[in-house]
Amino acid sequence: MITKIFTFVLISLCLCISAVNISAQTETPPAPAAPKTVTIPAIQEKKLANGLMVAVVERKSSPIVTVQLLVKSGASSEDAGKAGLANLTAGMLTKGTKTRSATQIAEDMEFLGGSISSGAGWNSSNVSITVTPDKLDQAMAIMADVVLNPAFNQDELDLLKSQSMDELTYNLKQPGFIANYVASKYSFGEHPAGGTPASISSITQADVQQFQSENYKSQLSVLIFTGDISVERAVAASQKFFGSMPQLKGELASQAFATGDPGPSPLFKRILVVDLPNSGQAAVNYYNVIQGVGRNNKQYYPASVLNSVLGGGYSSRLNYEIRIKRGLSYGAGSGFAWRAPRSNFSARTQTKNESAAQVAELTLAEIKRLADTSVAGDELVPRKSVLTGNFGRNLETTAGLANAIGELYSFGIPASELNNYMTGVNAVTDAQIREFASKNLLGGDVIIVGDYSVFKDDLAKRFPNARVEVIKAADLDLSKL
Repeated sequence: MITKIFTFVLISLCLCISAVNISAQTETPPAPAAPKTVTIPAIQEKKLANGLMVAVVERKSSPIVTVQLLVKSGASSEDAGKAGLANLTAGMLTKGTKTRSATQIAEDMEFLGGSISSGAGWNSSNVSITVTPDKLDQAMAIMADVVLNPAFNQDELDLLKSQSMDELTYNLKQPGFIANYVASKYSFGEHPAGGTPASISSITQADVQQFQSENYKSQLSVLIFTGDISVERAVAASQKFFGSMPQLKGELASQAFATGDPGPSPLFKRILVVDLPNSGQAAVNYYNVIQGVGRNNKQYYPASVLNSVLGGGYSSRLNYEIRIKRGLSYGAGSGFAWRAPRSNFSARTQTKNESAAQVAELTLAEIKRLADTSVAGDELVPRKSVLTGNFGRNLETTAGLANAIGELYSFGIPASELNNYMTGVNAVTDAQIREFASKNLLGGDVIIVGDYSVFKDDLAKRFPNARVEVIKAADLDLSKL
């Protein structure tokens, strides 16, 4: 017995030594391979007589089909006083029709071995199904029923509102959520797409019916097919199930967007603290609205690569400085929320209350470094590879491909632009990143949500000339920001 134990210990020790040797040998990661290209099959389009655009990507290698109805109306189409209306409307579509209950919809799709989902974001709403090709007609019959004949049952609406309120009540105790919730109004001049307690409470059955009636129109929609389906079959199914989709009356309104260079900006303009006593963590975020640089702007690619460098992954600058180097957070990142006329930029992390001011200082320093210094090739090439690699993986599924195409249509971008992504990313230069950062990232808002009593003195020390606005979390009211 003793011999067996000794042998086991000896083997374990040898394995540990081998692991250490292997780790030491691979401490320096290999250089990234040459970027791969991703070619998307031709996106074929056909417009029905009622104005509904049908877009098809045939991929015979996939044994399933995803169909997504994209409606180019989301939270941006709702009034601030009814914030959350687009989301509730989309959610209610699968909660019952004039001929099917919510349970029947779920059971019918399950019987077909498929799935159905609906939702809304800032720019658009959507309903999607995924099913095998032989079950497509049955599934599309359910999908069309959901979109064209929703019942908007009062009991289901009350339940969905109650669930939304419960979720919101919970989230309004979380520092990270509160920071984004406040920034929607304070920094971006918008309203929370998910709604506020007051707005959700005010939404009625008539509101939901009206939003669906006014926005789910054929000319505002695109029916996207991806997977094992021919163009002929997709068009025939579209005509059969959505040929009667209601049309808009009159012409689509055109939009004019403000552009222009706002001139040089300070590193930041405002510091807002939302005081959340006894919070376990502090959220430290930076926000800036970038006017004139929307999703269809040529600056989209420099912005995307910049974001990959700054906060787009584990080895990005923010995560390295805040998490890896100093251990002040479990993670730090950044991102752009794209709109048609502009984009909303954010850098975000959570940390101990004691280090909140330090993390704010580090975040601003990294943003300024992007504007002031070069990004070397040995950093830039891997960060581009992260983008192109993620892009390729996302398009491997029919749902991912449908979402990527839907995003383009929601911004009025030709679907063929999907094939330009790899080239666009890899063409971005260091000079473009530096120029974008210096022109657009500076001059935003620092928003910290946490226990102000813990970091108050350190914040004053690190930002001695800044005016700090403080709001009690218990008194938070977006209408007063």
